[in-house]
Amino acid sequence: MIKLSLSLLGTLALVLGGASTDAVAQTPKRGGILKFAVSAEPPNYDCHAATSFAFIHPVRPHYNTLLKFDEPNYPKVKGDLAQSWTMSPDGLTYTFKLKPNIKFHDGTPMTSADVKASYERIVNPTGGAVSIRKAAYSDIASIETPDAQTVVFKLKARNASMLTNFASPWDCIYSAAKIKADPKFPEKNVLGTGPFKFVEHVAGSHWVGERFADYFEKGRPYLDGFRAIFITNTAARVNALQAGEVLSEFRGHSPADRDRLKAALGDKIVVHESPWICSLVVTFNTEKKPFDDARVRRALSLAIDRWKGAEALSKIALVRNVGGVLRPGYEMAAKEAELVKYPGYGKDINKARAEAKKLLEQAGVKDLKIKFLNRNIPMPYTPVGIFLIDQWRQIGVTVEHDQPETRAYITGLRGGNYEAGLDFNCDAVDDPNLQLAKFISADKSPINYGRYTDRKLDDLYNKQKGELDNKKRYALIREFEQHALNEAYSIPIIWWHRIIINWKQIKGWYMSPSHYLNQDLQDVWLDS
Repeated sequence: MIKLSLSLLGTLALVLGGASTDAVAQTPKRGGILKFAVSAEPPNYDCHAATSFAFIHPVRPHYNTLLKFDEPNYPKVKGDLAQSWTMSPDGLTYTFKLKPNIKFHDGTPMTSADVKASYERIVNPTGGAVSIRKAAYSDIASIETPDAQTVVFKLKARNASMLTNFASPWDCIYSAAKIKADPKFPEKNVLGTGPFKFVEHVAGSHWVGERFADYFEKGRPYLDGFRAIFITNTAARVNALQAGEVLSEFRGHSPADRDRLKAALGDKIVVHESPWICSLVVTFNTEKKPFDDARVRRALSLAIDRWKGAEALSKIALVRNVGGVLRPGYEMAAKEAELVKYPGYGKDINKARAEAKKLLEQAGVKDLKIKFLNRNIPMPYTPVGIFLIDQWRQIGVTVEHDQPETRAYITGLRGGNYEAGLDFNCDAVDDPNLQLAKFISADKSPINYGRYTDRKLDDLYNKQKGELDNKKRYALIREFEQHALNEAYSIPIIWWHRIIINWKQIKGWYMSPSHYLNQDLQDVWLDS
């Protein structure tokens, strides 16, 4: 399993210590409705096709996965539907034994057949279903179910990240019968085995779940239910939190809002901070001219002063660190001495912008105009978008800033209805197989919105994926990163920093470096 760097573990120990001690010291109480804010709505209800926190936060409590991350001991994994598992000595066979007496919310039993059907849908979606992360599971050759409680995955090749993959919060287990009847069933229907049953989704207002009485984990969940309230306006969301109308917002706050809430609420709240496995990347639609020209893409990367930008933006937005294709501080990420050699990462911005202007002139687009697609979520998309527009202005590029709501934004990226866009690359754990999937060819990865084919990147991705020697894997990743940033199909800008503020009544929730983790709410409870 991929391990976090010592620096991240140390930071997390400081962040998590108080919450963990507090949760263990008290006996959980049963009852209550947890109200929390979500700053966007899910575009549909399908885990396998989703990428956004707007999906995870309201929808994840209805589902289980085969494994999951052990909340107070991140990044360790533990069983969710699985009670035990083994890996063969050659690393090519994973065998899972399922927990007994698991039911879907409609009362039907969940068996190994449902796990098999769900992963086959992830590996090879059919009937119009979409699997965003199928590249991460391409090594699965077959799935066998020798009995109702056993699932056997056989791989074509060793995969250094496979156990981490099985703990992905996106790998919801669906009813085999439902997806056989309609492969797109999960897009518009919510039917899982999770701690909470779906009650209602009122568009523009809220999402409600209630305790599943037949949940397989005895005594869980503690909550009677939850109510996710959609509040897209940042000021309104912070006001609701300050007033106690919601007890949390599990994505993240800006430093300014953190300071405001601390001043107003004092010891009524708990502040958690952590590095964040999430970066903003500018993606270029290579099917649209002039973005099919690497010189243009590289020029737009060279124009960005990431170092001074990170310093300034960290004071107003939930971003902090400069990095490449992997999170700064992670053991497989590029060191600063390596980063500064990449286009757009050098610290002589005047020299970089002079080169950028020459590249645009050579490409015949000296007076380039761009329509820039961005998300209408203010934090951190709006300030980073404004920053980029200013950076590009300094090499003579004119930009129209387009910020539609989440559904239209994601539809535009996925459908290729854009020229350049501010995309995000986030996942549940530091893992090269997950983060690098953004950059491999579009026919290999559905989250490549640049619509390009680059077989060198595909080859390097596969080589690093099967390399179990960390030193050799690191070298392969650097080669991948160098090529990806030279071609500049998708260019990382600044990595995020996560700040969560909870009212003290919330217990049993643990901070993590991902806003996709710890959101099934199974062990969360409310103190009086």
